[in-house]
Amino acid sequence: MVWVQVCLNGARGTADGASVPMSPEDMARAAARAVAAGAVDVHVHPKTPCGHDTLSPRMVAATLQAVRSQVGVPVGVTTGAWAEPDPSVRLEQIRSWTVLPDHASVNWHEPGAEEVAAELLDRGVGVEAGLWSGTDGPDRFRASPLRGRVLRVLAEVTDTSARTAAASASALLAEIGTEHGRPVLLHGEEDGAWPVLRLALERGIATRIGLEDTLVLPDGRRAADNAELVAHVRNLAS
Repeated sequence: MVWVQVCLNGARGTADGASVPMSPEDMARAAARAVAAGAVDVHVHPKTPCGHDTLSPRMVAATLQAVRSQVGVPVGVTTGAWAEPDPSVRLEQIRSWTVLPDHASVNWHEPGAEEVAAELLDRGVGVEAGLWSGTDGPDRFRASPLRGRVLRVLAEVTDTSARTAAASASALLAEIGTEHGRPVLLHGEEDGAWPVLRLALERGIATRIGLEDTLVLPDGRRAADNAELVAHVRNLAS
């Protein structure tokens, strides 16, 4: 059985369409539909009222509480530097979280990644180690004393070409290796999302799909919502 995480919204905003959930209530409804369609885990980006990604304790709490009121699967959030570029402020915000996610993604190439991951682990939050292709993240992760403590490796293929993304994914997996001993979740972005997802299915690797990664189905039609994307993955895997 394929393991599929749904990534509800990412850094997208209102310009990406009404199907992208922005408020905690909309994220909760979107999560419920995606889980009903077959997702077993949720990744979400809490938003400010203006639609920007945020790590603020208030919005993280509101988002987690709303989503958990609708689903019974693990729920994780981002700690991306775009939500708070200053590593010290980012760390302080995470220390101030009053409601904790089940897991949080930490992009290992970003400044302050080790400190953020250590703080999350100390608070009992699982860490998804985001290792992006085209960055020094894999090298830094291999040298990290935390590598054996993370929940999973999030292999993120930044090559958005439908023609070359699968090859880039294979190269990234080889670069990451298996010495870390942690489960791997492989996914792509935009035009590369579906080729990378098919590779994950072929290799029996956990994967993810959602409006964060792509707005369209493999045939180019706009997806109605996250649930339709998840359902399509289930059909591909059956």
